[in-house]
Amino acid sequence: MYPRCKNATKVSFIVELFQIKCLYGISNAALEAILNLFSKILPDGHCLPDSLDKVQRVVRDLGLDYVKIHACKNDCVLFFEEYVSLETCPICKESRWRVVEKTYDNDSAGGATTVKKRLPVKILRYFPLIPRLQRMYMSKRTSEELQWHKKELVNDGKMRHPADSLAWKHVDKEYSWFAEKGHNIWLGLASDGFNPFGMQNVTYSIWPVILIPYNLPLWLCQKQSNWLLSMLIPGPKSPGMDIDVYLRPLILELKELWEKGVTTWDAGTRKNFKLHALLLWTINNFPAYAMLSSWSTKGKFACPYCHKDTEYLWLKHGRKHCYMGHRRFFPSDHPWRNKVSFNNKVETREAPVPLTGA
Repeated sequence: MYPRCKNATKVSFIVELFQIKCLYGISNAALEAILNLFSKILPDGHCLPDSLDKVQRVVRDLGLDYVKIHACKNDCVLFFEEYVSLETCPICKESRWRVVEKTYDNDSAGGATTVKKRLPVKILRYFPLIPRLQRMYMSKRTSEELQWHKKELVNDGKMRHPADSLAWKHVDKEYSWFAEKGHNIWLGLASDGFNPFGMQNVTYSIWPVILIPYNLPLWLCQKQSNWLLSMLIPGPKSPGMDIDVYLRPLILELKELWEKGVTTWDAGTRKNFKLHALLLWTINNFPAYAMLSSWSTKGKFACPYCHKDTEYLWLKHGRKHCYMGHRRFFPSDHPWRNKVSFNNKVETREAPVPLTGA
């Protein structure tokens, strides 16, 4: 911070300050007031930024900035890659822009001036994944923690970590080239809609997409400070089945990380290596599952596990479906199969066979 300070640097202070801002919901105005207070208290010669704009410049230089990608009004496409120069949507022909008029007082001329300005209708805020994963390996401590699942995980048949799951072991078996290298990143994806205004009388749904690195020990990978915010899908309405339009930049990066890999510097070994990453699963509630998997979770065949064998019952007065037949999943000699208290029937059917990936 200043020549005699040994406990902090300009960068570490700013990073921790942003973490505190996010964890405790501090507003931009309050953060700027805190920075002004620090600049008055600290001795002469300190290098702490005294405004939020200067702080954001430091964060951008660290490679932690986000990219603004314009989106179609009706969620048809992103103006990205092959569509980046278009002025209208190639599908619905809606304009990429909305025109806003601003009036300024012109004292010298004794009148007012009206200026028309074009603003994008929708903006996707995307946080590039590759530079953030590379940044994690630039810390010696974090580099060691990212290899915990390979070097220190206890394999005793008990479920303590996502690395003990069947999905993880399936990848170990099918893609041994990926699993044998402890540097490679295992990711989970979580998404859901929320109202950023916190007001029940205002209908607004914005969708954050969060990535969770599972290489870390269990007591670290589930901490909010280690989650990676990937994108903020704009509202005011849920993207619905068009969420794949917004996920395209992330999918392109994940494909690059899986197929080609990226050269990354490891601060622990002080060598370059080829970093690969894998999306292991998604975490969401049932309505969001429908959007992320394109399987309808409403109607007669709402269960993605039972698929065409879903047992449904239409409630005439409630005007909705309910789903029965759960006793099919019990062992064949289970006593509840013979009870008639559920639907006046004895259950003799076997559990439905899940759909395969193919």
